[in-house]
Amino acid sequence: MEPIPSSELDRDAVHRAIAERAARSGIERVHLLAFRDLDDPDAGGSEVHAANVARHLAAAGLEVVHHTGRVRGAPAELQRDGVRVLRHGGRLGVFPRTARWLRRARLGPADGILEIFHGIPFFAPVFAPRVAHVGLVHHVHLGVWHHLLPAPGAAVGHLLERFAVPRVYRHRTILTIARSSREEVLRAYRADPALVGVADSGVADHFSPGGHREARPLVVVVARLMPQKGLGDLLQAFGAVRAALPEARLAIVGSGPERAAVERRVAALGLTGSVELTGFVPTDELVGWYRRAWVVASASVREGYNLTLVEGAACGTPSVARRIPGHVDAVVDGTSGLLVDDVPGLASALVEVLTDDALRERLGRGALEHARPFRWERTALAVVEALCQDADRRR
Repeated sequence: MEPIPSSELDRDAVHRAIAERAARSGIERVHLLAFRDLDDPDAGGSEVHAANVARHLAAAGLEVVHHTGRVRGAPAELQRDGVRVLRHGGRLGVFPRTARWLRRARLGPADGILEIFHGIPFFAPVFAPRVAHVGLVHHVHLGVWHHLLPAPGAAVGHLLERFAVPRVYRHRTILTIARSSREEVLRAYRADPALVGVADSGVADHFSPGGHREARPLVVVVARLMPQKGLGDLLQAFGAVRAALPEARLAIVGSGPERAAVERRVAALGLTGSVELTGFVPTDELVGWYRRAWVVASASVREGYNLTLVEGAACGTPSVARRIPGHVDAVVDGTSGLLVDDVPGLASALVEVLTDDALRERLGRGALEHARPFRWERTALAVVEALCQDADRRR
């Protein structure tokens, strides 16, 4: 199905299109599998993606059950935006628990399964082989497992993704969230190109221009504090920015296990007082950071897309980011932001955007235009189309 241009996008019309397409393929009940819930303190772009897809499928009249891992101190079951959310199993225990439930059909009747996995899948096609299925892969984790888990776990994750995932999923329907990530999936999983599609991420309506920019140059990074986010490289680049612009400030918005390491790096570079670590912030505060920023930055070494750069763009804020798969889709180089190849390039691009008012204004206008087509309704429509095509092939 061809994507609907945003100029033609009407929410109710898209919901009707989802309902009609699902009805033609006999899809009424959908189970969505994800290892982490939106309410988890470590939730990120993948969890936002899952919750929004589920929300729009439910708004279209489908019965949606969202299975995730437990959230400490939160109920095991709840209703969210018309979606039944079931939490069972811990960070790793959710995988065998879900597999057992699939095998014994304890998840209830399902016409389709949407399986979100990050290197380690639920292997839903093995345990529910007759149910229409789409694997949602945000990005390939090969090469970064050492950033994610201690040595034994990293080795297991690498072996599963290197050998088991291609064996089970190479002839299954897969969606990813960016064209560059699709190329990674094709190479790493040796997948059938005819079965691997792209469902662009969306941006919520509240990410929009408004308010005033900071009086002093402000760089904002929104990321979970993890090694693969390249925060050490970013801080090194910001040290060079401060040498050229002593009044510049950096805000790192997000939480994660690397906070202490980031704080040590800030102190070692002599940046205390010019760098703020905000921790987790609610959505309205996040929108405020994007709107006040002069530029949104990312030095990540691996991303499937990086929704934060497009959220910033929707607020009219340009980006400076490392040139990697995912970023090349989230940023239009020279139009909505600048892409760079190394730390010196990151520092130079930041200084250029922060000091050149005309460039910053032009990139800000380009950022708004780039972000305009990315809507969650459109994402949900692409996902249900892939699921229905899989159901049709099975018949």
